[in-house]
Amino acid sequence: MASSQVNAETPSNGANKKQILLNGFDMFTVGHLSFGQWRNPKDRAKDKRRDLSYWTDLAKLLEKGGFTSLFLADTFGPYDTYKGSAEPAIRTGSQFPMADPVIPVSAMAAVTKRLGFAITTSTSYEQPYVVAKRFSTLDHLTKGRFGWNIVTSWKESASRAIGLPYVEHDKRYEIADEYLRVLYKLWEGSWSNTALVEDAENGVYTDYAQIRTIHHQGAKFRVDAPHIVDPSPQRTPVLFQAGTSPAGIKFGGTHAEGIFVSALSPHILAPRVKAIRAAAAEAGRDPDSVKVFAMITPIIGADADDAKRKYGDALKYVLIEGGLAQFSASTGIDISKFELDHELTPDDISVIARVHSAVGNLQYRGNDVPKLTPRNLGIVSAIGGMGAMPVGTASEVADILEEWVDIADIDGFNLGYVITPGSFEDAVNYLVPELRRRGRYPTESPAAEEDDDPTTLREQIYGKGQVHLRADHPGFRYKYDTYEDAIAKEQQSTVGKNN
Repeated sequence: MASSQVNAETPSNGANKKQILLNGFDMFTVGHLSFGQWRNPKDRAKDKRRDLSYWTDLAKLLEKGGFTSLFLADTFGPYDTYKGSAEPAIRTGSQFPMADPVIPVSAMAAVTKRLGFAITTSTSYEQPYVVAKRFSTLDHLTKGRFGWNIVTSWKESASRAIGLPYVEHDKRYEIADEYLRVLYKLWEGSWSNTALVEDAENGVYTDYAQIRTIHHQGAKFRVDAPHIVDPSPQRTPVLFQAGTSPAGIKFGGTHAEGIFVSALSPHILAPRVKAIRAAAAEAGRDPDSVKVFAMITPIIGADADDAKRKYGDALKYVLIEGGLAQFSASTGIDISKFELDHELTPDDISVIARVHSAVGNLQYRGNDVPKLTPRNLGIVSAIGGMGAMPVGTASEVADILEEWVDIADIDGFNLGYVITPGSFEDAVNYLVPELRRRGRYPTESPAAEEDDDPTTLREQIYGKGQVHLRADHPGFRYKYDTYEDAIAKEQQSTVGKNN
């Protein structure tokens, strides 16, 4: 397991520094957020759908580097806003084709002992009972190293692909709140801790009397069944979320244990993080229990010249229209309709409720971010998406990470890649040792390889022993022994809202 103790070689002034958590950030597609890099012979993105060893090799690499988890994004439908067509996105491989991130998780878990896995699944396209079964299964097979990035899905092309009506932004979060409460009932309240008997002598596998049938009759969802899977190690997987709209922040402050954010500057993120922590406090939770991870795509070299060379390679292979297709879809701005040097503002966003992180980027004026014109966006959005992309040595990149942590009050980063696995190898070989030297990164326990006591993903985030939801989390009240009280309060709350 990873230890939170600082190595003896760490300078004494690093002992009290805030530890930085790192997640690998990937997607089951050829072009995640660095578009066109599949053309680089060193890049293995094309192998993702064809060779399971891509995923198992990546998992072993991230575990070697002490990463907390591998976070896999997902989406449905193509990007079709830029030029009014999906053609640019499909032609450049901009998150198309897209395979299912659930599939490789079990294989990666089989070759690792500590690395966690978090996948994206929408609350808009599947019934909660189906997701409850799938995620309990994954939490079992990963020995409690599983997490869920909760999204509500903003793409109209996704709704058309699934064949469901597009739902307005804030209404999606209202539905997602009920969705989560259904899942808490199934994961936390359906089975007692002693319901699984496995008594071979008396022929009793499960004690029927200790399994509760969940009766949920809500505004959107209906469930009349017990959870079909016995309790997994964490019961509820670690809950992540990525929305920073007012509705998204309220939802995340209520339900999320980790929140994924993106911006071009830490000064853009700082007020958002403050709002997230305030929302958590308003929901009766410890604000610091919500861990915030910023997206970043560092280009790290053995020295400054090596970093510049790698950046030059990225420019050589970039397909700018891939980035513009993704940016246009996420903001509702068809970039092709503007002059190359027109500086974009929030007033240019036609669908303000798509991806709210874009609004902050367009509002911000600072020396650390170039003017967001279509010309500049061609590079900014096509290499690393709309997150930071520092270029330099491990020391220089570590300086920037520390700056983000100190300015924005974040807890860690989702590390994206330019080429894979090369960018991740650079993070493991160069950045991780530098962060450890500074006392900013957990060191490996000497007994880690011999430790047979599984460490869950939640424990990696909160510390050893915190296997299940914290007591201040809303899902905690639905536990088997306190379930009836929780339902009574839920019904009282519903009556109060209707009066």
